Amino acid sequence: MNLTSDPWIPAIRADGRRELFSLDELFFQAHELRDLAVKPHERIALMRLLLCITQAALEGPADEADWEACEPIIQGRVRSYLDKWKGRFELFGDESRFLQFSNLKPGKETDEGNAATKLDLALATGNNTTLFDNAAGEPRELSSSRAALNLLTFQCFAPGGRIGVAKWNGQDTAGNGSSNHAPCTPSSMLHTFVLGHSLLNSLHHNLVTREQIEDFEGPNRWGEPVWEQPVLNADNKAAVENARLTFLGRLVPLSRAVFLGEDSLSITLANGLDHPIFPVFREVTATVIRRKDELALLPASTSRGLWRQLAAVTVKRRAGAESCGPLALNRSFTASKTSLWVGAMVTDKAKIEDVIESSYSLPAGMFTEFGRLAYEKGVAYAEEREGFLVQAVKVYASTLMVGSPSYDRARQFFWTRVEQNLTSLFDLACDTSLAADLPQSSWGKSVQASSSAAFERSCPRRTPRQIHAYTLGLLKLNIIPKSTKPTPASHE
Repeated sequence: MNLTSDPWIPAIRADGRRELFSLDELFFQAHELRDLAVKPHERIALMRLLLCITQAALEGPADEADWEACEPIIQGRVRSYLDKWKGRFELFGDESRFLQFSNLKPGKETDEGNAATKLDLALATGNNTTLFDNAAGEPRELSSSRAALNLLTFQCFAPGGRIGVAKWNGQDTAGNGSSNHAPCTPSSMLHTFVLGHSLLNSLHHNLVTREQIEDFEGPNRWGEPVWEQPVLNADNKAAVENARLTFLGRLVPLSRAVFLGEDSLSITLANGLDHPIFPVFREVTATVIRRKDELALLPASTSRGLWRQLAAVTVKRRAGAESCGPLALNRSFTASKTSLWVGAMVTDKAKIEDVIESSYSLPAGMFTEFGRLAYEKGVAYAEEREGFLVQAVKVYASTLMVGSPSYDRARQFFWTRVEQNLTSLFDLACDTSLAADLPQSSWGKSVQASSSAAFERSCPRRTPRQIHAYTLGLLKLNIIPKSTKPTPASHE
């Protein structure tokens, strides 16, 4: 199977039909395709591959002026590029294999290898969680198209932990049976992409320039894709450094030593190359924030809506500042609305907890300092009201001497209800004057209504004792903090 000519990438046509496309077909029809049709972690891995191919074919863009003019030439350049490197995109065979280690053998003659389903992070195989899959146990054969997508995603997202040792060119693979996170996994980092009106337009919006990369990583850190400079052995220092420490080399990483069995049932799997993580190397789709006195990656969480972190994602980089959103957002957005996709794989050390994603249409004000500040103030107001809700539930429960207050139930209902009114929150970024008196704004009123509804739902009042407890809790819930009271000037 050759990934340039055989279909394996799920995408959606303009009429909503989902089909599989080869790389050649995908780029040839990219201006007509609506979007990819994959799971969140698979989208991130696929976008990294497509962007890597595009940037390598363009050998840039060099700067913003070059970026503005390059969209019409992407498809022609990529077609020629894929034709040149087609031999490096074979999934099987005796020659060079895509994202696999040649001359990789099991560490022991009796080793039967791993199940090929190990590459699918959503299936319960080996130590993988059964969160997404309860049909494990029997050997499962993967189609070649599925194996290709799994391999790409696994190289980007494989969690660290214990791993087998194999023989690569007759020598033990690195790590002594231990592996670190693949580049997209550390800190459950949040990845962000701009969504365009077509797949081609999306790719164009997410290109970064050589100028941006050199600004972050120093000169000569652009690099080459791993298929242009293959890592044939551990002693090939130039190829190893390119794969570990350059922009294009890391976009499609070799974090695990993998060799697919011809039967599509088994694989040889061991530790691959160790890719340094932030702050040594920054992934361009990640957001960097300042936490106390240190820089850190903006993490995703299953308990915190992604919309609550959009203000950090939309921060543009200033001269000398390291905290900012993804590099592709560091340009001017003239449209009234900009669509963003945000997603992540949430992990707890080496354990995969979940994959999450959301799409938002952001007003232009979100990319300005005052608009972000107003948005942040609106989010902070909702979080403050959540705190009063928890205190109200606590008062209710303590009055009734209930041992286990329904905090989680109240929080879940509150945030689900609040999220239905995000349009009012985005209005704060469009008209920052609304943030001067949040309780009286449409957003503030919806937050208050949500907290009242959550309190009422979590604290029944059927008996006299419950009514008394409910009344005491309601006094705590309806406190107006001084920070949200309008000043005389703002009130006028």
